[in-house]
Amino acid sequence: MTDIRELIEVMAQLRHPENGCAWDVEQTFSSIAPYTIEEAYEVLDAIEREDMGDLCDELGDLLLQVVFHARMAEEASAFNFSDVVQSIVDKMIRRHPHVFGIDGDPSNKPVYSNTAELKKAWEDKKSQERLQKVEKSENAFQTAGADGRPGPQALTSHLDGIAKSLPALTRAAKIQRRAARVGFDWDSIEAVLAKVDEELAELREAIAANQPEAVAEEVGDLLFTAVNLSRHCKVDPEKSLRDSTVKFSTRFRHMESNVDEKNMLLENHSAEELEDLWRRAKVNTEG
Repeated sequence: MTDIRELIEVMAQLRHPENGCAWDVEQTFSSIAPYTIEEAYEVLDAIEREDMGDLCDELGDLLLQVVFHARMAEEASAFNFSDVVQSIVDKMIRRHPHVFGIDGDPSNKPVYSNTAELKKAWEDKKSQERLQKVEKSENAFQTAGADGRPGPQALTSHLDGIAKSLPALTRAAKIQRRAARVGFDWDSIEAVLAKVDEELAELREAIAANQPEAVAEEVGDLLFTAVNLSRHCKVDPEKSLRDSTVKFSTRFRHMESNVDEKNMLLENHSAEELEDLWRRAKVNTEG
């Protein structure tokens, strides 16, 4: 088995200011961040394709990103890879008291009767950790201004800790789940459907009034409500949209292949002909 230290040493060599790779040396947390996100999505793609070979490769690429960030942090004397590992080990033990015991004491394990209780305990623990993190922050305390008066005190929120860089649909769903945990939620799918109708009507009004800014705002409201609907239907909006996009792409490619057989271009077809090609593509790609 290859030791993780070998990868850490490879990255250290790549980042060596004199003997390393010029590209790797000039990278920063910000410049690497897009690659980190990209690698995570490539892991997801391999999982959805059920390609274990690719999944192995993509997990390696994602692990490289972790080692890369840890190496840059070590160079800045912030933390190192061992600190990253210790942090997640401590967190997992802390958040699984039913397995490891409270504060790591195996003789003191809470018992949960079902997964719903287990999930609630997990979320409660995460909420406590978020509050503790805010309390430790400098912004969590009143500070004196130049005039000696107390400065503003940061407020804690149930929405704290949700990354702004998450995909929009995923972030919307996560925010909605947090709000729902304190009772701010629709009580039925029918109520959400009514809200969808309401937002669609407001969008129609904005379009009729030829108000571009209002149209953009109402489209956003409609999408946000659609995420709410997916949540109430217990559907992952991000995955649902990805699946629909794949379905559209498959059907569109089928249209293109049929046109190619006739040595013609899609753009040379009328709207009626394109609709006919689309209907046939739907039939031929079902199942």
